[in-house]
Amino acid sequence: MSLVFYLFALSLGLATVLASICIWSPRAVWLKVGALVIALLFLPTTYVSVVELLSRPKPIALEWKQPDFSEAKVLAADMREGESIYLWLRMPGVEEPRFYVLPWDQELAKQLHGAQRDANAQGTAVHAKNLFRTNRDPQQPMFYAMPQPAQPPKVPPVYDPLIFESGARQLRHDGI
Repeated sequence: MSLVFYLFALSLGLATVLASICIWSPRAVWLKVGALVIALLFLPTTYVSVVELLSRPKPIALEWKQPDFSEAKVLAADMREGESIYLWLRMPGVEEPRFYVLPWDQELAKQLHGAQRDANAQGTAVHAKNLFRTNRDPQQPMFYAMPQPAQPPKVPPVYDPLIFESGARQLRHDGI
């Protein structure tokens, strides 16, 4: 299950506890009914707000669970000049891609655009390094194109002295 459903279940439990406190407290009936109505309105509001957040990018600065990896693959990027940089990232060990937003930074936009151009030319992917660090080195590039993978080593052909190959014909010498 998703974290969203756990958060909704937690809010449902809290609302249930609050509603039961409202019902069993020694207060006036109109106060109890009002508190119960507020608790009941809390549930759909919480569900709608949490579900609405699913399609929105998460600001990098609000990543409360700092990832323990330093590198992520950039699946897609959208730059809105003067506004923000939107990133779809695939992180190691995480099944689904994540959607983040960075505040606009001219240098980061240049790095990202250059990395995308290099990756397209080489046929590789763009990666982001140290994206979640708050104290990153400005001299180190954050976005870069992956280098082309090395060609597999050539395996020398196996030479069998008992096989004679001549064009399309093959003659085998059985030693007799």
